[in-house]
Amino acid sequence: MERIYLDNNATTLVDPAVREAMDPFYCHMYGNPNSLHSFGIEVRPYLHRAMEQLYRGIEADDEDDIIINSCATEGNNTVIMGMYFSLLKETRKKRIVTTQLEHPSIREACRFLEAQGVKVTYLAPNRDGLITAEMVAEVVSDKTALVSVMWANNETGLIQPMKEISDVCRERGVYLHTDAVQTIGKVKVSVKEVPVDFLTFSAHKFHGPKGVGGLYLRKGVVLPPLLHGGEQMGGHRAGTVDVAGMVAMGKAMELAVSALEYENREVRRLRDKLEDALLQHKDVMVVGDRNLRTPNTVYVSIRGVEGEAMIWDLNQHGIAASTGSACASESLEASPILTAIGADRELAHTGVRLSLSRFTTETEIDFTIGVIDKAIVRLRQLSTSY
Repeated sequence: MERIYLDNNATTLVDPAVREAMDPFYCHMYGNPNSLHSFGIEVRPYLHRAMEQLYRGIEADDEDDIIINSCATEGNNTVIMGMYFSLLKETRKKRIVTTQLEHPSIREACRFLEAQGVKVTYLAPNRDGLITAEMVAEVVSDKTALVSVMWANNETGLIQPMKEISDVCRERGVYLHTDAVQTIGKVKVSVKEVPVDFLTFSAHKFHGPKGVGGLYLRKGVVLPPLLHGGEQMGGHRAGTVDVAGMVAMGKAMELAVSALEYENREVRRLRDKLEDALLQHKDVMVVGDRNLRTPNTVYVSIRGVEGEAMIWDLNQHGIAASTGSACASESLEASPILTAIGADRELAHTGVRLSLSRFTTETEIDFTIGVIDKAIVRLRQLSTSY
């Protein structure tokens, strides 16, 4: 049976070119780059090139910092916990503003800080699933230390108006963090055009390997390290550098940025074809205006069809999809995203996320449409609520 992967917002195939770039650093050039002997010295140029690829990929300045870490969860925690120890704990700025749409690595870190006495405001999205700059402006005060807003949502693909939000934060003198995990390789990410203070990303979301990510810090912004120890990453993050991971992430970033035009033309076309087919059925809701979403994502609710049942049906035909965030895949609770935008309780339990990549083919989409069409009919016949 052919297998079709439509869960690219959870993780992605490692691009063969990325695999080729990282392979030598496991068994041939395996030296520690901090070593003074030739085994360490020979890998340093590859690390420099990888960092250049990452800086170019997000249009960062040379004076800015990019810290290599294990994943975006670590990066997000570094920002939230770092702000607590550097600003929230010792000053009158004891408030954080974030949203109800955030990844658990932001949400749970903020809940932890609430137990330490930090006041956290969780902004609810409007009916379009968006957090507006006006919403941020209404709650930011001189006691706010940090605003954290996800650039693109992992479930719906909805892209937040980060430029307008960054304008508000700069006017008010408040630090701004964005989790850009779902944005790299799908839309242009430029810290020149959208001047955030902190930005997190993870290689496995843009066809790099799992276990390596990055945290961008704007020039002049200082955070205490989350991991203490050696002087790696300029003292920002202790631990032996993952050479293969860095090289792979740099290559993946370069390829992702170069493929943006294809992503926004061909991947979007296939996404829209799949979405149009879904909307041929009655009582189907696709979350968010397709022009406001990343070009690869469809988050659909089909009345009378439980999300888990549809995922089971798809899997029986070799198609991988998701009911939402992979980090919440063990939970049978209603989608917090659908709940936040005001979907009724039944629809909030039926969300299915289909996320494409530049490796998705038209043949795969055609096959998926046929399977979904039959599954909707079958599952609605079994439903007691439709």
